[in-house]
Amino acid sequence: MAPAMENVLVFAADAASRESLRALLESEGYTVVLADSPDNAVGAVRSGEIAQVVAIVDGMPDAAVPGLFALLQTANPNEKPRVLFLSRADSAQRATLLDQGVDDVLPMPWDDKELLARVRAQIRQKRAFGDLERRLRNAEEVYQASQTAFQALAVTEKMTRDAFSLERVLKFGVGALLGLAAIIAGIFFVFSHKAEKESKRAYGIISQLEHNAQNEQQLLEATRRLRDDPRNADFTQQKEQLQQQTDELRKKLAASDGADVAALKQDLAETTDRLKKLEGSSQQAEAVIRDYAPSVCLLHVSVAFNEKTSGKRLRYGGMDSDGTPLKDSDGNIVYTTEGRGPDVRADFFGSGFIAGNGKILTNHHVVQPWWENNELDDAVKQGLQPVIADITAYFPGEANGIPVGILQISQEADLALVHGDLSSLRRPILKIDARKEAAVSGEALISLGYATGIEAILARAGDDTVKEIVKVSAGDPKLVLDELARRKLIRPLVTQGHVGDVLSDKIVYDAQTTSGGSGGPLLNGQGGVIGVTFAIVKGFGGSNFGVPIRFAEPMLKH
Repeated sequence: MAPAMENVLVFAADAASRESLRALLESEGYTVVLADSPDNAVGAVRSGEIAQVVAIVDGMPDAAVPGLFALLQTANPNEKPRVLFLSRADSAQRATLLDQGVDDVLPMPWDDKELLARVRAQIRQKRAFGDLERRLRNAEEVYQASQTAFQALAVTEKMTRDAFSLERVLKFGVGALLGLAAIIAGIFFVFSHKAEKESKRAYGIISQLEHNAQNEQQLLEATRRLRDDPRNADFTQQKEQLQQQTDELRKKLAASDGADVAALKQDLAETTDRLKKLEGSSQQAEAVIRDYAPSVCLLHVSVAFNEKTSGKRLRYGGMDSDGTPLKDSDGNIVYTTEGRGPDVRADFFGSGFIAGNGKILTNHHVVQPWWENNELDDAVKQGLQPVIADITAYFPGEANGIPVGILQISQEADLALVHGDLSSLRRPILKIDARKEAAVSGEALISLGYATGIEAILARAGDDTVKEIVKVSAGDPKLVLDELARRKLIRPLVTQGHVGDVLSDKIVYDAQTTSGGSGGPLLNGQGGVIGVTFAIVKGFGGSNFGVPIRFAEPMLKH
């Protein structure tokens, strides 16, 4: 609701428009003064009827607006109104009006929520400039009071000469103060326009980041798509897929006319070899998975944004009845740092695992998603500061998420420790195996993690279950996760592969994974953690990367 002293002058030639605007503004607590002609509008400003003015002008030719704007600005020396013009003109003509001095232009027909948001914005600008003007007036009053005081003290000629001498000094000082205030006002004006442009660019970047909050249809489509994606296949499905590929290749080879026999034989040999390796290590791998998968969690990282200059939290300007953010007439989401709208959040997902008492090991880029992230880095450059709103860990079989916080970030590698109250969990701490012989090229390797986040978990559930969850949550990531946890559907994706190479700063391996799997453990056949997934090479041709676990040893000793 608006404060009682915030008055709005509505000038509209059309009575219906006047009444519509009056009802809308009064419903928000504004005191509304109506005018049906330019003369009446100027008269209302001149008479001082308006305490804080946002003049909403409607029903006159665009060409006449700059003239009326000038009249309103000069009608009352104590109150220079902010002018918001409602226009049926196209975007080019509206831009011309802004260039001619009008404070803001809103296309007709207007959207009530957007109009109210713009009125609030103009009042904020009015208040800011009003504060500067009051400071200037106070400086002038100080000067006048000082001048009077010195003249009253000049009771003798000598004292008068001394007083005038001091007065000249004072006049110089106060004059310098007034000049400085004028410079500050000019700087503020230039800065406010520059800041507004930077904010618009930053808000555009934020809109691109809000890709995780999907509507019901989008989430269902993503779920169906992932069901057919081999990257979402777990350990058992991998064997089934390799067996199916082997059978298909044998059929093709039997039906081949000879032209592609060599290529088919090569593909069959490679697929059969992968299947044999997978089957050969199945029994040992299944025991490792059974023991340690419950200690691997899904991390949901929610990022909010503060304005660097003010420190205020970025919020939505309003929400529609269906819970979606309010958009302006150009289809852009309305953002603000005022009011009580919901925080603007970007959601990120990763994996982690229990590596100590109350400690979860993961990646640096998981717990601080803006680290080495070009999209978020652009937002920082435009004046927004990303901050962690909350981090929640979801473990298999647990009905609720566990809040966690950042404990330590490695300065050597893409690793981080988070901590929380894990005392209620009955989960083993994963064994760290940093020996050189623990990770050898060609040896079997198991990857655990939450590749593609919540979409992959939904993809492993039945159609009816997915529809129920999506309907209850409306696609909100936090609510989706809470519902998945309640139904105990959260479990990591488990894939098998082999170590391709062991370098000084990375382990190269071929077990399938994708984004969201970052932070998950890489286990050898004995169940020892030899690395932490940190980078994915798209295409699954053979190379993904893990941080060697030796980089985590100094962090875990504290």
